[in-house]
Amino acid sequence: MLSYPDSVRFLYALGNEVKTVKLGLERIRRVLDALGNPQRSYRVVHVAGTNGKGSTCAMIDAGLRASGIRTGLFTSPHLIEPTERIQVDGLAVTHTQFQRAFTVVHETAESLDLDCHPTYFETVTAMGFWLFRELGVQTAVVEVGLGGRLDATNVVEPGLTVITPIDFDHEIYLGHTLEAIAGEKAGILKLSVPAVFARQRPEARAVLEARAAELNVPVRRAEDFEIRDLEIDARGSRFSGLRCPLAGEHQVDNAVAAALALESLGVDPRGIQDARWPGRLEHVAPNPDIILDGAHNPAGARALTRYIERFYADRKLHLIFGAMRDKSIEEIAGILLPLADHLLLTAPANPRAVRPEALAEIAGRGEIVATVAEAIHLARSRASADDVILITGSLFLAGEARAIFSHRTTV
Repeated sequence: MLSYPDSVRFLYALGNEVKTVKLGLERIRRVLDALGNPQRSYRVVHVAGTNGKGSTCAMIDAGLRASGIRTGLFTSPHLIEPTERIQVDGLAVTHTQFQRAFTVVHETAESLDLDCHPTYFETVTAMGFWLFRELGVQTAVVEVGLGGRLDATNVVEPGLTVITPIDFDHEIYLGHTLEAIAGEKAGILKLSVPAVFARQRPEARAVLEARAAELNVPVRRAEDFEIRDLEIDARGSRFSGLRCPLAGEHQVDNAVAAALALESLGVDPRGIQDARWPGRLEHVAPNPDIILDGAHNPAGARALTRYIERFYADRKLHLIFGAMRDKSIEEIAGILLPLADHLLLTAPANPRAVRPEALAEIAGRGEIVATVAEAIHLARSRASADDVILITGSLFLAGEARAIFSHRTTV
């Protein structure tokens, strides 16, 4: 039996979960069939979308837990180590549980005549579903990894589906128009299974509504939720008797979607106040304020910009930026980098990271720093207590930074 570190190394050796994605459901279905279809052992809330999936999942999970339901939460990617992807009752599974699940899924896959070993994401998906059954989960909140229609998670038979705001990301896999991307996300809708739609751009909304009508899906829409007495500050928001603890104006829409989902499940939505979602507008240190945000696509960058301009416009901003090559780097940089009074360009320890020298060419300015840790040290040495340090551009960057502030090391 492989140890936990060896299990993680094996998963990483399967390749990056996006770059080596093999969209399709045959492998995951065969593995899950051999495991006794654990995903049918509990109620499932299935969540797709471009932005806000993880935040919405975290709030739904918090609401369910507050009502006394034993929950599973399956999300991706992780920030520090892969156990974060599989949570039970609000806690990441242990190294031992993760190792045991890997062993079961890996040995099962090896015993089948598959075209190849299940991918990184397929393997972890099967592990999560198996662990949820083993650990007695009553309701699992499952985040789609990529797209929806052909994503490995789309083997579930959900009691509720949720689609968060759809925008451009992963176009090479999902299509180059909002309509095409929305068609892939709409692939999680199931015949007569209730759904919740967050606010959508018109092109995406039209596709979702048409597919829902075809499948006789009863839909609750964010537009139908009455937002009363809205108050937003730098740490969250309050409205309609609810408190959202996640920062950013965009989280209001995510909280509305989560509240509608919880109501659809017969659960009091006030439990969203206990949600935590690391690495997304997360304040990790004061004086100066240090904020992590994994804005890795244009929509995320725009949401982050609105937040900074609303709450920190009068503060000097030290921006630490790093990004992945497969993202819309020039567009993201064009949105975020003009905010910086002091720009530090670096790269997370990932082979897909853009060289900081290339970022400097795009930005036409910026100080090149070899590592995230060095960039943080440099920014803190130059910042006054009233300044703000923002670390963004990639979830990998946010994860490395978070490990530094939590005094943990990545696996």
